[in-house]
Amino acid sequence: MFEKTAAAGEPRPGQERWVAPPEDVEVVATDRVDTAAGAPAGFWGTAWRSLRRRPLFLVAAGLILLVLLIAVFPGLFTGQDPRYCVVDFSLAPPSRDHWFGYDLQGCDIYARTIYGARASVLTGIGATAVFLGIGGTLGALAGFYGGPLDSIISRIAEIVYAVPLMLAAIVIMQLAEQRTIWMVIAILAAFTWPQVARIARGSVLAAKGNDYVQAATALGVGRFRVLLRHVIPNALGPVIVVTTIWLGVFIVTEATLSFLGVGLPPTEVSWGADIAAGQRQLRAGSLILFYPATALALTVLGFIMLGDALRDALDPKERR
Repeated sequence: MFEKTAAAGEPRPGQERWVAPPEDVEVVATDRVDTAAGAPAGFWGTAWRSLRRRPLFLVAAGLILLVLLIAVFPGLFTGQDPRYCVVDFSLAPPSRDHWFGYDLQGCDIYARTIYGARASVLTGIGATAVFLGIGGTLGALAGFYGGPLDSIISRIAEIVYAVPLMLAAIVIMQLAEQRTIWMVIAILAAFTWPQVARIARGSVLAAKGNDYVQAATALGVGRFRVLLRHVIPNALGPVIVVTTIWLGVFIVTEATLSFLGVGLPPTEVSWGADIAAGQRQLRAGSLILFYPATALALTVLGFIMLGDALRDALDPKERR
């Protein structure tokens, strides 16, 4: 009454035409898996591949690396002491040994331009580190935990955000008995951290609603561990972009304060102070202020270009 069941591994009656030995099956190119390339690139790997093909990123990275090299090892680019001045050489024209000539005090302008990068870059990097540490941490906590913590941090950020950075810096620096680089760094970070806090809060709010966060929570992973291991790494893109741009802003702000005479002390070689000193000679036909001004402009341009390239690579909506 019932047909006999086929043995294991044998085709049923009438199905022989659909079964073929493995050695008779031809594997075409579309069936092969390319294992030489390794695992598929993740978000950061894809972003890096995109950045490497962007001329904007390569130019910006070259400018920034050059400025960092000058700031860390200025002795590689000049053997002159920027603080050694000879009044007899006041406003002397450029020569083979002194490419940019001398300023009013008889100081080598090229040496001061090279050594001026150290103060500006140190101030920018230091302010950015504190700015990111305070603003990024508070923004991430506010966005992830929400509730009263979010309300308190948001209200404090709004109060600080309402204070103009330049006005606050000028008032505080004028009241200070002794001005240092660390004081400038603290002031710049103290009045700008709400900028990155708002970006970090929005990124964390967007990331914590993803499925992988809910899956980690369902598996019993602690909330703080979920924040560190799953939310923050996937919310760093916009934060990195805004941090890069603000690094250039900090360098300009420090130069502006030094230009106004309320920034770094006179003992520090600064682009802003040299621009202010060169401004007095501009009407006399001396162009000595253009050397530190050009160095400042190229440095800030490098960080702004880097921020634009990172924005296009890390934000899928901005990719063109």
